[in-house]
Amino acid sequence: MIKIGVDEVGRGCLFGPVVSAAVILKDDVSHLGLTDSKKLSSKKRDFIYESLYKDNHIISVGLASPKEIDEINILQASLLSMKRAVLDLDIELGKNTPLFVDGLFKIPDMDPLIPQYPLVKGELKEACIAAASVVAKVYRDRLIDSMEAEYPGYGIKNHKGYPTKEHKLALSKLGPSTQHRTSFKGVSI
Repeated sequence: MIKIGVDEVGRGCLFGPVVSAAVILKDDVSHLGLTDSKKLSSKKRDFIYESLYKDNHIISVGLASPKEIDEINILQASLLSMKRAVLDLDIELGKNTPLFVDGLFKIPDMDPLIPQYPLVKGELKEACIAAASVVAKVYRDRLIDSMEAEYPGYGIKNHKGYPTKEHKLALSKLGPSTQHRTSFKGVSI
């Protein structure tokens, strides 16, 4: 049975977009050791990420920008990035294709014929959500790493935009960049 898993990363960051991934697993992936991406080493996440793409599972990524986060709030931006990821899947979704969403909330404004199942700690319950968790995490980490040269002095390659002591100190010295979420506590214009 085809089922979609979707998860996001970067909600607690002060810098960069929130990133979601939607994944449809084509076959059994129990050999990969999928779980919540936060419980995996960087090396293991990279291995799973590359394996998922190499094995041609159906994967899509959606983002919501810092500007969107500031305009509609982080929860709504997270749900928007999830919607973008699902809608960008390279497959025509049939009626009653189940969509497993990590967290408490359904994705707003989705096709009502696609049933949604929010699952708290879903990456521990559904392999497709765990796969989405890993894809979103690796994709966002690589994206943030690629932004280091454009936004020097913040140390974003070290903390990936999370509110570490190093990041807060850099913010106090440099002020926010165009990729900082100005609606977040600790970030000001």
